[in-house]
Amino acid sequence: MSEAVFERRAPSRRPAHLWVVGILSLLWNCFGAFDYLATQMQLDFYVGQFTEQQRAYFESFPPWFVAAWAFGVWGAFAGSIGLLLARRWAVWAFAVSLAGLAVNTLYSFVLSDGAEVMGTVGVGMTALIWVVAIALLAYSVRQKSRGVLR
Repeated sequence: MSEAVFERRAPSRRPAHLWVVGILSLLWNCFGAFDYLATQMQLDFYVGQFTEQQRAYFESFPPWFVAAWAFGVWGAFAGSIGLLLARRWAVWAFAVSLAGLAVNTLYSFVLSDGAEVMGTVGVGMTALIWVVAIALLAYSVRQKSRGVLR
């Protein structure tokens, strides 16, 4: 066997953009985690700002929707942690998050009257969440393929 097989590679330095994207994505996903927890725990200071129609809508979510929402939120949160740790499992975490978002969006805008209840702001926020989720998955895939995520 050649000696090259036994050589250890020096750990590569993480690019600065990984830290920037990781920190920004973690901050973004902390808001999603807070929204999920505050809504599920029905914290008065948070859910009190919703209309009665919105509160009734949130309380009517079937368990499978809540599970998909949890996968979406916590998958994204884990993906952000994975980016900061430069771990390749960040790709899977963001993929799980996107799957949860897909189920969430299907229920909200096809199987229920979520678009009507949440209005233009809710539709716009969902669109923004999609853009960010796809961008984070694409970014993590790119970083994995470049060997940054190990």
